[in-house]
Amino acid sequence: MKFTVLRPLQHEHGAAENGGVRLPAMKTPAFFEAVPAIVVIDPLAETLGAAENGVIEYHYRDAVKLAGHSCPTVAGAWLMTRTALAHLYPDGVPQRGGMRVELRQAVDEGVAGVMASVAGLVTGAATEGGFQGLAGRFRRQGLLRFGVPMTGEIRFVRLDSGRSVEVAHQPQVVPRPAGLADLMRDALAPQADSARRRAFAEAWQAWVQTILIDHADDPALVTVIV
Repeated sequence: MKFTVLRPLQHEHGAAENGGVRLPAMKTPAFFEAVPAIVVIDPLAETLGAAENGVIEYHYRDAVKLAGHSCPTVAGAWLMTRTALAHLYPDGVPQRGGMRVELRQAVDEGVAGVMASVAGLVTGAATEGGFQGLAGRFRRQGLLRFGVPMTGEIRFVRLDSGRSVEVAHQPQVVPRPAGLADLMRDALAPQADSARRRAFAEAWQAWVQTILIDHADDPALVTVIV
């Protein structure tokens, strides 16, 4: 039996085609490219030939693709993950699949699910539905846990050494811009035109940009609890 898999086809002008439907190329805010990448080494990716030497480079844009949107929560989760890995691996490259990720909140509480998705993307940690491993190695299943008592919001634990670090996010450090609530109300109104929707979207992403660029290394925004 022959199966046909439909996938986007990139053309020279950047447009994509999926099942005969022409789509515009993905275009994201320019500041996404200015956000420092997180580089990890994944032994599973190396073993299966997915990435040479297991080196994987994640960009904020990847987190946006996963979440389907860019917001202060996604940005905060990205910064918390980046900060935690820098503390866990001060002299080396983080090993994807070599960490357990624990969240204080329950899976259905607040924005825990969004934060866990971003942390899981970078670290490889997964819930009970995750990868079960190969020949007793590379297991990701059960490495992402919720409802774990702690002082911070997320705890990252190295499986090889047991070393851990907790991080907490203080979103009030970068408050919502004045007038954003009005722009959101106008943009979400049924009769909103493209200009109003665009004005809100630009203001919203300007807020995210301030978080990721201007406050990327602000210890008041992301607190480390060792």
